[in-house]
Amino acid sequence: MIQIQQLKMKIPHSEEDLKEKVVKILRIPPKDLLSLTIKRRSLDARKKPELRYVYTVEAEVRREEEVTFRKEQKAQVSFLNPSPGYQLPKSGDTPMKSRPVIAGSGPAGLFCGYLLAQQGYRPIILERGEDVDARIKTVDLFWETGKLDRESNVQFGEGGAGTFSDGKLNTSVKDKSGRGRNVLEIFTGHGAPKEILYDNKPHIGTDVLSHVVKQMRQKILSWGGEVWFSAKLTGIRTEKTWQEGRTSPVLTAVEIQHTKTGKQEMLETDTLVLAVGHSARDTFEMLQEEGIVMEAKSFAVGVRVEHPQNLIDHAQYGREAGDYLPAADYKLTAQTEKGRGVYTFCMCPGGYVVNASSEENRLAVNGMSYHKRDGQNANSAVIVTVSPKDFGEESNPLAGMAFQRKLEERAFALAEGKIPVQRFEDFCNNRSSEEGGHFLPQTKGQYRWRNVREIFPKELAEALEEGIRRFDKKLPGFAEKDAVLSAVESRTSSPVRIPRDVDLQSSTRGIYPCGEGAGFAGGIMSAAMDGMKVAEAIIKNKAPAGESPV
Repeated sequence: MIQIQQLKMKIPHSEEDLKEKVVKILRIPPKDLLSLTIKRRSLDARKKPELRYVYTVEAEVRREEEVTFRKEQKAQVSFLNPSPGYQLPKSGDTPMKSRPVIAGSGPAGLFCGYLLAQQGYRPIILERGEDVDARIKTVDLFWETGKLDRESNVQFGEGGAGTFSDGKLNTSVKDKSGRGRNVLEIFTGHGAPKEILYDNKPHIGTDVLSHVVKQMRQKILSWGGEVWFSAKLTGIRTEKTWQEGRTSPVLTAVEIQHTKTGKQEMLETDTLVLAVGHSARDTFEMLQEEGIVMEAKSFAVGVRVEHPQNLIDHAQYGREAGDYLPAADYKLTAQTEKGRGVYTFCMCPGGYVVNASSEENRLAVNGMSYHKRDGQNANSAVIVTVSPKDFGEESNPLAGMAFQRKLEERAFALAEGKIPVQRFEDFCNNRSSEEGGHFLPQTKGQYRWRNVREIFPKELAEALEEGIRRFDKKLPGFAEKDAVLSAVESRTSSPVRIPRDVDLQSSTRGIYPCGEGAGFAGGIMSAAMDGMKVAEAIIKNKAPAGESPV
């Protein structure tokens, strides 16, 4: 196999154009190119409006041993040795006493369950919300009427919070193990477009992701796993045992509430994966009561900002996106004079601001895009980092959660349960907007024009304003007076961390904190990869229940 890097192509171009260039670089007849695989594609917009795609490709050629490179090609062209790819560990020697239980079917729980089911562990996945089809109907009803289902909503249900998002699949996590590539391959194997395997900034969209998670669930079931919907983890049972020279609590069972019927059930298990997501506040409270060690962690809060998508396209591309370019995105950071970090997060090209509430009388917003990203507006979170010193009660692990709730209560009250929105000019002048400017918000859920600034403590509001003004110097038009702010963006990441040891277990043996809710991930990809990491730890520790490793 031959790898070619930094292969630049004008936009637009065809697959045949790409093959012709590869053949020319390798100086081989076209018939000798047996296959061509795109491994990476990124957009080079440095010489706007003349844009190019930059590829890394792998070529399989006839008589590879006869291919020679010119000296000046050494940095661009190279021979590749076959890679074994992602490898699962060998199962442990001691069979589990019972089947593993996974609380949560977001990316962390879903991928943990997928690997365990694939290896014969027959996991039971508990999901407090509904299956994705029923969940979509419930969420649509909420957006239309404001009638909230506390157990099945934008935060809870099959696929987790990521199901109603832009579906970004990029991550900054270092991936020597190949987990990230395997996540993308599993996604494409269940209906995701092949482009996510090589795009520099892959995304899947809420509409495609909902189909993919359903197909993954069907595969888990075919391997002997189970998925229990409307089944919420409400308690854990432990016993004290002598381990490693000391007495330690060990998991023996979990308590489950079937939320549709109210029925309580006790399920014996010695393995529980806590993949409950960043919004499972009642679960965090239960874990604190049960004595699970937790700690408060920093996170970020702020607003969603909307601009016309064509403004972003012109700023980033120097031209309209047209038919050959994706809706443009951005990622911006700034430091305020007082040392606060302000940054954009979860940018949604051609997307919607959504009412992402999960508790009565509290309101949170998020961003969402469909796969085509063809909405009129672009939106992104603009957020400020807050730490335990901002919450007060630094010794209370749930102080950050209380801080989030306080902001969400203000947001709910401000617009009578609707999404509060405001023009940036009015935010700066600390006055309520009466109406929109030259464009209107694009939301899922009703909105009202209000003074969003009233939601935030003075220091955070000032930091948000200063950050947006600084972003304007990097992306002209960002601080335009009619830019629309909505609030409150409060669920950027978990407000707690559940510490785990080298075996990825918590202070209670048999419990594996996992993913974003436990404080070990941020986004679909890193959560999925952490789910795989926890599955590996379980596999290495024990064999499937009732079996010995082959």
